[in-house]
Amino acid sequence: QVQLVESGGGLVQAGGSLRLSCAASGRIWSINAMGWYRQAPGKQRELVATITRSGSTNYAESVKGRFTISRDNAQSTVHLQMNSLKPEDTAVYYCNVGAPYREYWGQGTQVTVSS
Repeated sequence: QVQLVESGGGLVQAGGSLRLSCAASGRIWSINAMGWYRQAPGKQRELVATITRSGSTNYAESVKGRFTISRDNAQSTVHLQMNSLKPEDTAVYYCNVGAPYREYWGQGTQVTVSS
Protein backbone atom coordinates (compact mmCIF):
# COMPACT_ATOMS: atom_id res chain seq x y z
CA GLN A 1 0.00 0.00 0.00
CA VAL A 2 1.26 3.44 -0.90
CA GLN A 3 1.89 5.94 1.84
CA LEU A 4 3.16 9.51 1.64
CA VAL A 5 4.63 10.90 4.85
CA GLU A 6 5.06 14.66 5.07
CA SER A 7 7.15 16.57 7.56
CA GLY A 8 8.60 20.01 8.15
CA GLY A 9 5.51 22.16 8.58
CA GLY A 10 5.11 24.56 11.46
CA LEU A 11 5.00 28.16 12.56
CA VAL A 12 7.38 30.77 11.20
CA GLN A 13 7.61 34.55 11.08
CA ALA A 14 7.31 36.41 7.81
CA GLY A 15 10.63 36.36 6.00
CA GLY A 16 11.61 33.07 7.56
CA SER A 17 12.17 29.66 6.02
CA LEU A 18 10.82 26.13 6.25
CA ARG A 19 11.76 22.91 4.49
CA LEU A 20 9.04 20.38 3.75
CA SER A 21 9.80 16.75 2.99
CA CYS A 22 7.65 13.94 1.64
CA ALA A 23 8.70 10.30 1.54
CA ALA A 24 6.79 7.86 -0.62
CA SER A 25 6.69 4.19 0.30
CA GLY A 26 4.81 1.11 -0.82
CA ARG A 27 4.09 -0.38 -4.20
CA ILE A 28 4.24 2.12 -7.02
CA TRP A 29 4.87 0.96 -10.56
CA SER A 30 6.69 4.15 -11.40
CA ILE A 31 6.72 7.77 -10.36
CA ASN A 32 6.22 10.19 -13.20
CA ALA A 33 6.30 13.31 -11.08
CA MET A 34 6.16 14.53 -7.51
CA GLY A 35 4.94 17.83 -6.25
CA TRP A 36 3.42 20.06 -3.64
CA TYR A 37 -0.01 21.62 -3.53
CA ARG A 38 -1.55 23.85 -0.91
CA GLN A 39 -4.99 24.82 0.28
CA ALA A 40 -5.84 27.87 2.34
CA PRO A 41 -9.13 28.17 4.23
CA GLY A 42 -12.00 28.92 1.86
CA LYS A 43 -9.87 28.45 -1.24
CA GLN A 44 -9.29 25.71 -3.80
CA ARG A 45 -6.23 23.52 -3.67
CA GLU A 46 -3.54 24.98 -5.92
CA LEU A 47 -0.30 23.77 -7.41
CA VAL A 48 2.84 25.06 -5.72
CA ALA A 49 5.65 23.18 -7.44
CA THR A 50 6.30 19.95 -9.33
CA ILE A 51 9.34 18.00 -10.43
CA THR A 52 9.43 15.32 -13.10
CA ARG A 53 11.50 12.16 -13.32
CA SER A 54 14.01 14.00 -15.49
CA GLY A 55 14.31 16.83 -13.00
CA SER A 56 12.28 19.46 -14.80
CA THR A 57 10.53 21.81 -12.39
CA ASN A 58 7.45 23.98 -12.50
CA TYR A 59 6.38 26.63 -10.00
CA ALA A 60 3.35 28.72 -9.29
CA GLU A 61 4.02 32.33 -10.19
CA SER A 62 3.43 33.39 -6.60
CA VAL A 63 6.35 31.32 -5.28
CA LYS A 64 8.91 31.67 -8.07
CA GLY A 65 12.24 32.85 -6.73
CA ARG A 66 11.30 31.94 -3.16
CA PHE A 67 10.56 28.18 -3.20
CA THR A 68 12.72 25.36 -4.55
CA ILE A 69 11.56 21.80 -5.16
CA SER A 70 14.05 18.93 -5.25
CA ARG A 71 14.32 15.14 -5.04
CA ASP A 72 16.67 12.74 -3.32
CA ASN A 73 18.79 10.47 -5.48
CA ALA A 74 16.41 7.61 -4.73
CA GLN A 75 13.69 9.71 -6.35
CA SER A 76 11.12 8.63 -3.80
CA THR A 77 11.47 11.66 -1.55
CA VAL A 78 10.63 15.22 -2.52
CA HIS A 79 11.52 18.41 -0.69
CA LEU A 80 10.25 21.95 -0.80
CA GLN A 81 12.59 24.64 0.48
CA MET A 82 10.51 27.71 1.28
CA ASN A 83 12.33 30.99 1.80
CA SER A 84 11.12 34.55 2.30
CA LEU A 85 7.80 33.26 3.54
CA LYS A 86 4.79 35.55 3.48
CA PRO A 87 1.54 35.42 5.46
CA GLU A 88 -0.28 34.55 2.23
CA ASP A 89 1.74 31.32 2.10
CA THR A 90 -0.24 30.09 5.10
CA ALA A 91 -2.03 26.90 4.10
CA VAL A 92 -2.09 23.15 4.43
CA TYR A 93 0.56 21.76 2.11
CA TYR A 94 -0.04 18.40 0.44
CA CYS A 95 2.48 16.09 -1.17
CA ASN A 96 1.41 14.58 -4.48
CA VAL A 97 2.80 11.65 -6.47
CA GLY A 98 1.83 11.12 -10.06
CA ALA A 99 1.97 7.48 -11.13
CA PRO A 100 0.51 5.59 -14.09
CA TYR A 101 -3.29 5.54 -13.91
CA ARG A 102 -3.60 7.34 -10.59
CA GLU A 103 -2.34 9.93 -8.15
CA TYR A 104 -1.47 9.65 -4.47
CA TRP A 105 -1.84 12.32 -1.80
CA GLY A 106 -0.34 12.87 1.61
CA GLN A 107 -2.37 13.87 4.66
CA GLY A 108 -1.09 17.42 4.57
CA THR A 109 1.09 19.51 6.85
CA GLN A 110 0.17 22.93 8.22
CA VAL A 111 2.35 25.92 7.40
CA THR A 112 1.53 29.12 9.25
CA VAL A 113 3.37 32.37 8.57
CA SER A 114 2.86 35.19 11.04
CA SER A 115 3.19 38.86 10.15
